[in-house]
Amino acid sequence: MSTATPRPPVPAAAPSVRLIRHGGLCLRLRWRLAALRTLLDGHSFWATGRRPTQLSRMLSGSQVVVSAWQGSTLVGFGRATSDGVFRAVLWDVVVAEEHQGRGLGRRIVEELLASRPVAAAERVYLMTTTGEGFYERLGFSRVDSQRLMLKQSSG
Repeated sequence: MSTATPRPPVPAAAPSVRLIRHGGLCLRLRWRLAALRTLLDGHSFWATGRRPTQLSRMLSGSQVVVSAWQGSTLVGFGRATSDGVFRAVLWDVVVAEEHQGRGLGRRIVEELLASRPVAAAERVYLMTTTGEGFYERLGFSRVDSQRLMLKQSSG
């Protein structure tokens, strides 16, 4: 009789989720700012309460934007900024809770990393509070030799 350790259950595959890498105008998301706001408000703690005008400016300032849709529902999002040579930063990677653990976050990050401005950068940074293990599995590593510095807006 075998004494093999039981395997943990494999999460069910996400029903067809389509990724979109948006062009500079991010038109689909600009038309659906309410969907973006709903995703951020419901599935992140760092991006709640952003107003539509702020979200529109955020999209304008991002070189790469990836969204994930199940039908007409936005279920994932991520964006990046980069100088295209030295540095890139991933921002606001979020996946709706019911889609977590199925590889969607990985697909979003991989799509961001494969984009021309991010892939060309010698270093890609990100900040995380609770997702360190997730990002380590994607090849990121903790950097203790640097310190995160923050200057809050006064307005």
